[in-house]
Amino acid sequence: MKLKLASKSPRRRKLVETFNLEVEIVNINVDEVIDPLMPADKVAETLACTKADGYDHSLLKQDEILIAADTVVVVDGKVTGKPHDRDEAIAMLRNLSDKTHTVYTGVCMSGADHSVHFTEQTHVHFKRLSDEEIAYYVDTYKPYDKAGAYGIQEWIGMIGIDRIEGDFYNVMGLPVAHIWQELQEWGKK
Repeated sequence: MKLKLASKSPRRRKLVETFNLEVEIVNINVDEVIDPLMPADKVAETLACTKADGYDHSLLKQDEILIAADTVVVVDGKVTGKPHDRDEAIAMLRNLSDKTHTVYTGVCMSGADHSVHFTEQTHVHFKRLSDEEIAYYVDTYKPYDKAGAYGIQEWIGMIGIDRIEGDFYNVMGLPVAHIWQELQEWGKK
């Protein structure tokens, strides 16, 4: 089995490589536009399926599976994307401070004649973060490519998150246990 990962995320690539399967990164350029009335828990899966639909499935061989994913952070019922600059990253982290938020990762897996898609959710609680901690993290780690402006595996996750409910790797951007389960089922078809 060969995996085609439709993601530029180095974290997703590392996670997929843990399966010890051949992995090829494919570039898919699609407009990631979401209806503002869409429920927050549907956004990530919709974006993942949009990415997957942007790939020419006729190029998939019988032993190849395309994996597309998208991750969003939802706090106070609102979807938080990736910050565009330092000020936006700081504002996002201030908003997450001393709150529980939900990380949704949507995944779409497509083969030559079969596909499956799903959403994994994880609840994450940050302790109260000081302005100094937030500024240090943003200035040191520059989390502009991360939903919610943080990486759970980085310093801010180590010092700021006091509990999670759900899949740790989902917060990193890929629910590997769920994907592995789907790959096992795929192999039986």
